Amino acid sequence: MAYVITSPCIDVKDGACVKCCPVDCIYEGERTLYIHPGECINCAVCASVCPTEAIFHEEELPQAEASFAAVNREFFDASVSALGSPGGACDVGKVACDHPKVADWPPRIMS
Repeated sequence: MAYVITSPCIDVKDGACVKCCPVDCIYEGERTLYIHPGECINCAVCASVCPTEAIFHEEELPQAEASFAAVNREFFDASVSALGSPGGACDVGKVACDHPKVADWPPRIMS
Protein backbone atom coordinates (compact mmCIF):
# COMPACT_ATOMS: atom_id res chain seq x y z
CA MET A 1 0.00 0.00 0.00
CA ALA A 2 1.10 3.55 -0.70
CA TYR A 3 0.06 7.13 -0.19
CA VAL A 4 -2.33 8.65 -2.72
CA ILE A 5 -2.81 12.20 -3.98
CA THR A 6 -6.48 13.14 -4.33
CA SER A 7 -8.65 15.84 -5.92
CA PRO A 8 -7.71 18.83 -3.70
CA CYS A 9 -4.32 18.85 -5.49
CA ILE A 10 -5.85 19.30 -8.95
CA ASP A 11 -4.89 22.73 -10.35
CA VAL A 12 -3.01 23.55 -7.14
CA LYS A 13 0.18 21.42 -7.15
CA ASP A 14 1.71 23.22 -4.18
CA GLY A 15 4.80 21.00 -4.32
CA ALA A 16 5.68 20.88 -0.62
CA CYS A 17 5.30 17.11 -0.79
CA VAL A 18 7.76 16.87 -3.69
CA LYS A 19 10.44 18.79 -1.81
CA CYS A 20 10.25 16.56 1.27
CA CYS A 21 9.84 13.11 -0.31
CA PRO A 22 12.94 11.09 0.64
CA VAL A 23 12.61 8.68 -2.31
CA ASP A 24 11.54 11.11 -5.07
CA CYS A 25 8.35 9.18 -5.89
CA ILE A 26 6.01 12.15 -6.52
CA TYR A 27 5.63 12.95 -10.20
CA GLU A 28 4.12 16.04 -11.80
CA GLY A 29 1.39 15.84 -14.43
CA GLU A 30 -0.25 18.77 -16.18
CA ARG A 31 -2.88 19.45 -13.50
CA THR A 32 -1.91 17.40 -10.45
CA LEU A 33 0.82 15.38 -8.77
CA TYR A 34 0.94 11.58 -8.58
CA ILE A 35 2.63 9.20 -6.13
CA HIS A 36 4.17 6.12 -7.71
CA PRO A 37 2.75 3.23 -5.64
CA GLY A 38 5.73 0.99 -6.27
CA GLU A 39 8.28 3.60 -5.22
CA CYS A 40 6.48 5.02 -2.15
CA ILE A 41 7.96 3.78 1.14
CA ASN A 42 4.96 4.82 3.28
CA CYS A 43 6.90 7.31 5.36
CA ALA A 44 3.93 9.76 5.53
CA VAL A 45 6.14 12.86 5.28
CA CYS A 46 4.26 14.03 2.17
CA ALA A 47 0.89 13.87 3.95
CA SER A 48 2.22 15.82 6.91
CA VAL A 49 3.27 18.81 4.77
CA CYS A 50 0.42 18.95 2.22
CA PRO A 51 -1.33 22.32 2.67
CA THR A 52 -4.46 21.17 0.80
CA GLU A 53 -4.73 17.91 2.79
CA ALA A 54 -4.88 15.98 -0.49
CA ILE A 55 -2.65 13.05 0.53
CA PHE A 56 -3.92 9.93 2.30
CA HIS A 57 -2.69 6.43 2.90
CA GLU A 58 -4.50 4.17 0.43
CA GLU A 59 -6.26 2.32 3.26
CA GLU A 60 -7.53 5.61 4.77
CA LEU A 61 -8.91 7.33 1.68
CA PRO A 62 -12.20 9.15 2.24
CA GLN A 63 -15.01 7.40 0.34
CA ALA A 64 -15.42 10.35 -2.05
CA GLU A 65 -11.71 10.11 -2.99
CA ALA A 66 -11.40 6.30 -3.16
CA SER A 67 -11.09 6.25 -6.97
CA PHE A 68 -7.83 8.20 -6.72
CA ALA A 69 -5.99 5.03 -5.63
CA ALA A 70 -6.54 3.74 -9.17
CA VAL A 71 -5.83 7.17 -10.68
CA ASN A 72 -2.38 7.30 -9.04
CA ARG A 73 -1.62 3.70 -10.01
CA GLU A 74 -2.90 3.93 -13.59
CA PHE A 75 -1.05 7.19 -14.31
CA PHE A 76 2.15 5.15 -14.63
CA ASP A 77 0.64 2.56 -17.01
CA ALA A 78 1.40 2.46 -20.72
CA SER A 79 -2.16 3.52 -21.55
CA VAL A 80 -1.77 6.87 -19.76
CA SER A 81 1.81 8.12 -19.51
CA ALA A 82 3.96 5.05 -20.24
CA LEU A 83 6.27 6.07 -17.38
CA GLY A 84 6.35 2.64 -15.82
CA SER A 85 8.73 2.76 -12.85
CA PRO A 86 11.46 5.27 -13.69
CA GLY A 87 12.91 5.17 -10.17
CA GLY A 88 12.62 8.86 -9.39
CA ALA A 89 10.72 11.93 -10.51
CA CYS A 90 13.71 14.28 -10.53
CA ASP A 91 15.07 12.93 -13.80
CA VAL A 92 11.62 12.73 -15.43
CA GLY A 93 10.41 16.30 -14.94
CA LYS A 94 6.85 17.41 -15.69
CA VAL A 95 4.83 14.89 -17.70
CA ALA A 96 2.70 16.50 -20.40
CA CYS A 97 -0.44 14.51 -19.60
CA ASP A 98 -2.77 13.49 -16.79
CA HIS A 99 -4.93 10.52 -15.96
CA PRO A 100 -8.21 10.86 -17.94
CA LYS A 101 -10.21 11.40 -14.72
CA VAL A 102 -7.94 14.33 -13.79
CA ALA A 103 -7.91 15.72 -17.33
CA ASP A 104 -11.74 15.75 -17.31
CA TRP A 105 -11.99 17.25 -13.80
CA PRO A 106 -13.75 20.65 -13.79
CA PRO A 107 -11.19 23.47 -13.64
CA ARG A 108 -10.59 24.91 -10.19
CA ILE A 109 -11.15 28.65 -10.10
CA MET A 110 -8.27 30.22 -8.18
CA SER A 111 -8.98 33.52 -6.45
